[in-house]
Amino acid sequence: MNKIRSTEESAGVPYADRAENLLEWLYQLRDRQRQHQRQGAWLIKGRDLPWENNRQGKMKWFLHPALDNTSIRSMIVFEQEIPPGGRSGAQKTPGGSVLYILEGKGYTLLDGERHDWQAEDLVNIPIRANGVVVQHVNTDPRRPVRFVSADLNLVDILGVDRGAELQQIEAAPDWEESKK
Repeated sequence: MNKIRSTEESAGVPYADRAENLLEWLYQLRDRQRQHQRQGAWLIKGRDLPWENNRQGKMKWFLHPALDNTSIRSMIVFEQEIPPGGRSGAQKTPGGSVLYILEGKGYTLLDGERHDWQAEDLVNIPIRANGVVVQHVNTDPRRPVRFVSADLNLVDILGVDRGAELQQIEAAPDWEESKK
């Protein structure tokens, strides 16, 4: 039999082969997705989420492709905190995300160009064919910066690179220090 994809599964439904009814396969997938949506979390409380220290800095994930306990998978949403006078890692990304600054002031470097922001500002990371290098800097020496980032979950459709390269250019200072 000629497999359409690998022998893996999609949302708990084994991939079909050409001898099977592909329309029925879609209906089975739909039914499993509906069940997942009914059982998944509709309310995600930030105070219940753990912080993680990673190459970009201190983050907590609300929606992520690896989290399957939420009712939707169409978004990637996280909160990031940058310590006083600190900075995030520098990352090459396809762009397309939106940042809402919750508190603090600082700037974002987009391919080396500085863009200042403060609490209640919205930062649109532009989509660029070859990607964009992004880094966030906290200019306040006493208070942290906190922002929320939202992006479409194109990882499931286009892969992690999402049409451009995803690459860590520089790790956040706290990540480097934790590795020593």
